[in-house]
Amino acid sequence: MSNNGGVPYGSDEPTSFGLQPPRPPAGVPHPDHVPHPGNPYAAPTQVVPEQHQPAQDPGAGRLIAGRYRLLSKLGHGGMGTVWRAKDETVDREVAVKEPRIPDHLPERERVNAFERMRREARAAARLDHPAVVNVHDVAVVDGQPWIVMELVQGRSLGDVLQEGTLGAREAARIGLEVLGALEAAHAAGILHRDVKPDNVLLGRHERVVLTDFGIAQIEGETNLTDTGGFVGSPEYIAPERVLGQRPGPASDLWSLGVVLYAATEGVSPFRRSNTPATLQSVLNATPAAPASAQGPLAEVITGLLQKDPARRPNAAQTRALLEKAANPPAPAPTQVVQLGGDGKGVRVGAKTLIGLGATVVAAVLAATYLVIADPFADEKPDPWVDRAHPRLGVTLSVPKEYQVAKPDADDTDKNWVTYSDYSGSIWVGVNVARKSEDTSNQIKNSAAAEMYADNEEFKATGSYDLSMPEGPDTQTEETQYKGKKAAENTVTYTTNDTQNPRPRELKIFYYKTSKGDMYKVTISYPGKGDFTERGREVAENVIADLDIKTL
Repeated sequence: MSNNGGVPYGSDEPTSFGLQPPRPPAGVPHPDHVPHPGNPYAAPTQVVPEQHQPAQDPGAGRLIAGRYRLLSKLGHGGMGTVWRAKDETVDREVAVKEPRIPDHLPERERVNAFERMRREARAAARLDHPAVVNVHDVAVVDGQPWIVMELVQGRSLGDVLQEGTLGAREAARIGLEVLGALEAAHAAGILHRDVKPDNVLLGRHERVVLTDFGIAQIEGETNLTDTGGFVGSPEYIAPERVLGQRPGPASDLWSLGVVLYAATEGVSPFRRSNTPATLQSVLNATPAAPASAQGPLAEVITGLLQKDPARRPNAAQTRALLEKAANPPAPAPTQVVQLGGDGKGVRVGAKTLIGLGATVVAAVLAATYLVIADPFADEKPDPWVDRAHPRLGVTLSVPKEYQVAKPDADDTDKNWVTYSDYSGSIWVGVNVARKSEDTSNQIKNSAAAEMYADNEEFKATGSYDLSMPEGPDTQTEETQYKGKKAAENTVTYTTNDTQNPRPRELKIFYYKTSKGDMYKVTISYPGKGDFTERGREVAENVIADLDIKTL
């Protein structure tokens, strides 16, 4: 079971969701479009910010089983409410899940559901694996089992995917941890039956935790039609379960395949507008081949999404492919041959060197270092590429390995794009406000005016979406772009995260076209540490090489 009850903390939304790439605010792109929140400079990972909690939740202060004091609600889903609580016996905070069974169920099925929850909670408590949430206790209150578990400091994968996709290596790393949890459960005779992004927590120190080991399920081995429905997100349920067949380990592996597809492609492959259509797609639809996931990761996703469970790779085969995806072979190292001592170097391809006579090489490269590069490696250790976005009328030059987060084809807000490095420490975003869509005349008369307006807002209120407190340090400058007026602002601040404040720096470039469209290019990076100089270098190069077509 997830500490957030299967939904983002403090949310009343249902657990099932359609993954959407992030929408930035009107001013600047969203700062947290990053593949992985575990990086100390990426999105915050606190369980629940205190300022977002109500002063007093109904039921707060209640003592459960004589030892667990309910403090505040963390969230709730279809099967219960999750509380932050204090174990007064051992003086530690825990997560306590208050069960909730649908009222329409007959009494016999309600009793059976509670008994199944007790049995499976006790089974999950026996699992010993770092990727399995620790279940401390099952407290029976009025015949209902309250599940007491560790309070995981982290965000759900579901939350992260609402902000953007993961890189292939990071998705494979998380997949390996989830697979390990499933292997431990299967070895103990426990099926999870509800593997989905909301039940994968990304904690501190790169810990990955799989929650809800069957505890939230009420159908168990019963056919789906026995109760007229099921609990959970139908797009992650294996076809054999939809057909009412007895599930096995392969059913959990199917769900893992759907999670990996969603994590890298940015969309749940079987999600439709309603439950019946979703179930039909699970049974009959063939997802498009993965585009972002290549090689072993694409192979494992395609294999796990086979409709016939007998054709899916087993756990060992899945692990082998995920390990290859998480740890791709490093490029062949460059060999350096010292021919002299003046510290200069010349890069020559291997075939060129072989084609030259030894005497010629010695004469031309005397007193230098000869660098013999792998002929199959990139000529530059960190190549940049031009990324064209005709929809935005802009071409960006970014490091080749940066990952893109962009709107879906059916997203109504298509005026932005964001790139980030694998760690999530540095991100580059472009946002364009169209004059033709500016019905309330929000676009200022010039790039400088837009910059000064944003700057006043930063000074007065900060920016919630950037985790920026009010009164940051700013350096405004009126500049030029291709001989036309432009503006830049450099903003430095410390994020207002209560548990993990981090220094950040923003470089924002403003340009208004002759048609009245306002372009903002934002580069965000750490304000201190190893990534700071690299972030400033990225900002300088991105702005220098920016190509806006509609001047």
